[in-house]
Amino acid sequence: MRYFKLKTAAASYPVTAANVKLYSRVAHSVEDDLIDTWIAAATKEAEDYQHRAYISQVYTLKYDEYPGSVIYFPRPPLISVDSVKYYDTDDTEAVFSSDNYLVDTTSEVGRLSLNYAVTWPSTILRPVNGVIIEFTAGYGADASSVPDSVKNAIYLFCTHMYENREGENKFPRQFYDLLKPDRMAIY
Repeated sequence: MRYFKLKTAAASYPVTAANVKLYSRVAHSVEDDLIDTWIAAATKEAEDYQHRAYISQVYTLKYDEYPGSVIYFPRPPLISVDSVKYYDTDDTEAVFSSDNYLVDTTSEVGRLSLNYAVTWPSTILRPVNGVIIEFTAGYGADASSVPDSVKNAIYLFCTHMYENREGENKFPRQFYDLLKPDRMAIY
């Protein structure tokens, strides 16, 4: 079994309240906190819909058994593989050396591949979370590298929420239309 979990959230969002206010033609700062909550909600929905990470964030990828010789990372784009560790039945941690594998950060979906003639250790793993890989994903450390289509989708949602407070509070269809061309399959 395999699953992943966010370990360290992004330090910022793809847009700021000031960006949203400019886009929405809001001239006051009374509702900046509310706008910030809309930005957070829109960013999470967009990342979940596209299966991507926008601003650099750290994840843990966990396996109950040794994975195959190639591992595809969820939440592209992959920036780096920070560590690969495995745990034996006594819960003793061991590091799988980076000399044993290659990391591909240039493909649309990042991957780790075992080097030629390298295999996983013969150590018997603990029954749950025997292999834990930490990786960093995102377009970069700040919003400058995030695609404009993502920023526009977030602006659209925030403006929609600002203008429709008593009405429908769902994500508008156009939000997903902007994100759909770069949506990834689940890995």
